[in-house]
Amino acid sequence: MLDTQLTSSLSYKLFRADQVRENEKLAAANSNCDMFTLMQRAGDAVFKQCLELIPNSDVYLVLVGQGNNAGDGYIAAMNAKLAGKQVFVCAIEPERVLEGDAGLAQKRWVDSGGTVECFDASLLERADVIIDGLLGTGINSYIRNEFADVIDAINSSDTPVVSVDVPSGLDANTGQSLGRCVQADITVTFVGIKPGLVTGAGKQSCGKLVYADLGIGNAFQSLAKASATMLNIDHFNGMGPRDVHSHKGTYGRLLCIGGNKGTAGAIRLAGEAALRSGAGMVRVYTHESSVVQVSAGRPELMVTDGQLDDALQWASCVVIGPGLGQDEWAEDAFSTTLKHCQQTNKPIVIDADALNILCKQSTAFTLSHSILTPHSGEAARLLGVSIDDVESDRFNYARQCSQRYHSVCVLKGAGTLIDNEKKTWVCRHGNPGMATAGSGDVLSGILGALLAQGVETDIAAKYGVVLHAKAGDDIAQQYGQRGMIASDFFDAVRRLINHK
Repeated sequence: MLDTQLTSSLSYKLFRADQVRENEKLAAANSNCDMFTLMQRAGDAVFKQCLELIPNSDVYLVLVGQGNNAGDGYIAAMNAKLAGKQVFVCAIEPERVLEGDAGLAQKRWVDSGGTVECFDASLLERADVIIDGLLGTGINSYIRNEFADVIDAINSSDTPVVSVDVPSGLDANTGQSLGRCVQADITVTFVGIKPGLVTGAGKQSCGKLVYADLGIGNAFQSLAKASATMLNIDHFNGMGPRDVHSHKGTYGRLLCIGGNKGTAGAIRLAGEAALRSGAGMVRVYTHESSVVQVSAGRPELMVTDGQLDDALQWASCVVIGPGLGQDEWAEDAFSTTLKHCQQTNKPIVIDADALNILCKQSTAFTLSHSILTPHSGEAARLLGVSIDDVESDRFNYARQCSQRYHSVCVLKGAGTLIDNEKKTWVCRHGNPGMATAGSGDVLSGILGALLAQGVETDIAAKYGVVLHAKAGDDIAQQYGQRGMIASDFFDAVRRLINHK
C-alpha cells in the first residue's frame, strides 16, 4: 500500500528562523566549530553559488547591512577578491563599525585593502553579479526607507542577484514582504531551511533555493524540531501492482458532484482525472443541463441528474464542488451530501464552490475523513479574513483552516501546503503554468480517486498534491509552461501513478 518514505535529510525539513538563531551556536559547539568559522563557511557557500550562476563574472557588487548577513557578505567579498575579481562593497552606513563575528569579517576585509562605500546605483550596471547581504532573518517589521530604496534599485536592475540566507526584506517564517523584498535569482540559506522561502510570494522571491548546512546539520537537527516537511515524488512508493484477481469494485466507487448550468467542464475534468488516477468506477451527479456535456466523449463516466440519495448510498467516497455553483440546486446537493457523509463517516473532498457554501453552513457539519482544497481566496472566506492575511502567513492559515473544520487542508498556490491539524507538509513541485482553468478540478479528481482506492486521508492529500504538481512540471518540461491546459494532466498523472 502507498506510504510516504520521508528521508531524515535536513534538505526536506523546515525550521523557523528563531529556531536557527537559538540553536546554531550550540550545534556549532557540538560539531567542534566556532561561530566565526560558521560565518566563513557561509561566505564560501555564497561565493560558490555566484561562480556557478555567472561562471565568467569579473565584477562583484556586495551589499551589506549591519548583522551577521553582512559578515557573510564580507567573507564572500574576500573570496571574490582573492579569486582576482573586482569587488565593490557598499553599506547603508559605510562608516559604521560592526560588532561580534560580523565585525571581525568587516575588519578582515578592510585590513586586506578593501573599502566600504555608500551605495551608488551606477554600480548595478557595472556588476556581473550582486550579493545581497543587506537584511537577514531577524527583521520582523517594515524595513527603513534607506533599505527600501536600495532594494528598489536592485529589483530594477537586470544584474543577477544571490541573496545571503534570505532575500532582504522577506520575513523568513511567513514569506511576507516587509514593505520591499529583493527578487533573487539564487538564495543560499543556512543551517535550516526557513518556511517562508518555500511557499507563496517567498518562493518567488528566492529564485533557486540552495541549502547549506555549514557542517552542523546533524547537530542542529538533534536540538530543534522541524516545523514542517517538504515533499516530492520520490517520497512515495507509489500504488504498487494490482492483484491479479481484483475487479473494478476493488478500486472504489467515487461520486463526483458538480457541474451546474454552464459549468459542466469542471466536473467532467474531475471525473476523468479520477478515472486516470485509478478509481474503479466514477459516477457524476450533475445539473440536468450538463448531462450531455459531461457524458460526451467519455462513456466510462456514469452520469445522472437525479436520485442523489441513491448515488450517495452507492459511493464509497465523494468529491463535491467543481462547477457546483451557489444557487438553490447547489445548496440542496451540498446539504444532502454532507449530511450523508457525516452520518456514514464517508471520505469526502470539498472543493471550489462547495467551500464557499461550507463557510456559510460550517456549524451544521462535523466530518471525520475530509479534505478541503482552498486557494487563498476560498481560505479567506472559510476563515473570515482577507486574502492578504492568508498570503502573508500561509502556514498559520492552513493550520487554522484544518483546525476549524477538523479536515486535512490543502492550501493551493506556489508551494502548496497540506495540514492535518498537527503537521504541515509543503509540495516542492509545481510551476506557474498550472495556473490554468480546471487545474484544481483535476486535483480534486485525483484526491477522490486515491480515497476510493483506500488510501488514508492524510496520505491521499499529500500524494495527490505531489502527483498533480509533478505532472505539471513534467508537462512544462516537455512543452513549456504557456499553453498548459487541465486535460494535459491526464496522461502525465497516469504515467506517474504507474511509475513505481
